[in-house]
Amino acid sequence: MAGGVGAVGICAVVIASSARQFWPNAVLVLGSLLVLGIVWRFGRGLSVAAVVIVAGLCQVPGLLHAPITSTDAYRYVWDGRVQLSGHSPYAHVPLDDSLAQLRDPKLFPGLSPADRSGITGIPANAAQQPVDDVRTRINRPAVPTIYPPVAEAYFTVVALVTPWSAGTLGLQIAAALLAIALTWLLAVQNPRWAALWGWSPIVALEAGNAAHIDVLAALLIAAAVVVTARRPKLAAVLLGAAGSVKLLPLLLLPAFRTRRPIVAIGTFIASYLPHVLAVGTLVLGFLPGYLDQEGFEDGSSRSAILALLLPPGPRQLAAAVLALALAALAFHRTRRDPIALTCCWLYGAALLIATPTYPWYGLPLIALAALARRPEWLAVPLASYVAYAGFGHDTRQGLSYLGAAVIVVITITIRHRMVAKSGLTAAPLRANTVGRDKTHRPRDVGRTR
Repeated sequence: MAGGVGAVGICAVVIASSARQFWPNAVLVLGSLLVLGIVWRFGRGLSVAAVVIVAGLCQVPGLLHAPITSTDAYRYVWDGRVQLSGHSPYAHVPLDDSLAQLRDPKLFPGLSPADRSGITGIPANAAQQPVDDVRTRINRPAVPTIYPPVAEAYFTVVALVTPWSAGTLGLQIAAALLAIALTWLLAVQNPRWAALWGWSPIVALEAGNAAHIDVLAALLIAAAVVVTARRPKLAAVLLGAAGSVKLLPLLLLPAFRTRRPIVAIGTFIASYLPHVLAVGTLVLGFLPGYLDQEGFEDGSSRSAILALLLPPGPRQLAAAVLALALAALAFHRTRRDPIALTCCWLYGAALLIATPTYPWYGLPLIALAALARRPEWLAVPLASYVAYAGFGHDTRQGLSYLGAAVIVVITITIRHRMVAKSGLTAAPLRANTVGRDKTHRPRDVGRTR
């Protein structure tokens, strides 16, 4: 268990470095590479229990600090509290004086229930409201929520069992438990590869510490991939639920072409129906405004790799063409390749095209890389931390993601050449069939054939 002790120590160092802002991104990248080396060196012969226990210990350092990488968890707490009070976070903003009774010093250190913010309802100029307000730790406090219904249900359940005085701790513990649960799910397939997720400093930072909802999306995506051969309808429901946590998982629909994609879409739509009945068109919350602010509408701060060569207009067109081409390729390859492999490169390629500057978006990719046994894709979430540190510097963001893309391409090329030289050139066995396939056991979910 020397490797496990080392992984726990590295996670603790990464958390401490991030909390003190001492070269946090450099320490995180170095720590992640060290953990990858530990898994490679000591991973053989690991038991499921050992991997899960170490994963649990890796989450502990993050629980000892308030969220570091973002303030999203404070919004999660608020949304859950609002729903428990019988109101909708799609129809109210955190600064709304009609919800003043829900304020507490943890979320609103500068605004008591007796104080007035001057805001009632949703401001007409919500998109022009400042991102931060010194009176509250909640980001974008003058706009409604952007999170889909399954995420909101999760916030509500956690809020139900978390006292107000605990602040974000309940969500941090919940995210840590989800990360551990996903470690177990992956370890049942292969303990060594599960350690890529469970022992990752990125997971420790973004789950147990920052409590990002992306860990729930990662769990649902991984569960969908694992059960897809035997329970395709259940897999589709899980994928639809993942899309209702964070919209990005819906990009995997082409890989589920034989796995009831209509069921996945139906699950996603059905999750919105209760909220539509309650608040009508307000169910979109601030999502359209958020996408505009984040550059998804005009492409101004997205597709940073393409931005190295193209202006915003052509860049959007090129990104759309690339996305459609990759979706078509995934649709074509899904009958030939293990679904874990297809989902891994499809999700990773989507991140390389969009180049989001929020590194926690890469959490599902780490889980998929473990399932598909493709560690080269870990370069993408690592690159996102470099991009996050250089937010506003498009060239630096583009070069960081370009470096990740080069690593992925070189590794894939080397692997293909090694396979060709070894003489393993026979056509792959048929996989991902609609019917029950006893040869496609859970342990084979990420194995090429």
